[in-house]
Amino acid sequence: MSSWDQRGKYLVDVSQRCLKGHKTFDLCRSHLVQASQISKGTIYNHFNSEADLIVAVGCDQLERWLIQARKDSEVYLDPYTRFIYHHCQRLYSILSEKMFVIERVLPNDDILSKSSDAFQEKFKTLAAAYYHWNADAIKEIGEINGFDRVELVIQYLRGALINIDDAQKQYDAPELYHQLSYALTQLIGHSNKRIPALKDFKTWLLTQGQSRNAQVNPN
Repeated sequence: MSSWDQRGKYLVDVSQRCLKGHKTFDLCRSHLVQASQISKGTIYNHFNSEADLIVAVGCDQLERWLIQARKDSEVYLDPYTRFIYHHCQRLYSILSEKMFVIERVLPNDDILSKSSDAFQEKFKTLAAAYYHWNADAIKEIGEINGFDRVELVIQYLRGALINIDDAQKQYDAPELYHQLSYALTQLIGHSNKRIPALKDFKTWLLTQGQSRNAQVNPN
């Protein structure tokens, strides 16, 4: 990675930190000057417009979910389990880290049209890759005719993540993930599946907590 790319990644990381806990994308390029200790000119060279900054944050989150998806594909051999726990992991990460829910602002054709071609292309490429990961998972579970199941899942998750974040739900509540898994199972047309039980999510949350503590206190 070049020093230019490293600086760009650093600016996005700073942006994510500045947006923690926010319900609106109220971050501007000028705000990054003090937060990053990088000159205004350099920041404006990385992001030609406010739209570029929004889309850059969106790309960063999509890359994160794709990395998680690849990990989940290695951990969970059963496609249904993989699909359910992947989206539970997304929700856990958003709530436990107080991440800004990028679904509040993206995808949005107006914002994308105002961003630079490179950012537009990157976002569309990453979004397509994540869409296909979900589509492949649903196909492997078993396709049910009648509806576009992938679109149903994506639209549901967009609303659910925003609503759950607005409601300030606790990230360590097993009932939250149990409800999410039930809704996802219904949307993909597999109501006959036995969703993970509350005790399974309690165990899963313990593992998540241990992993989180290890990252905070590596020694």
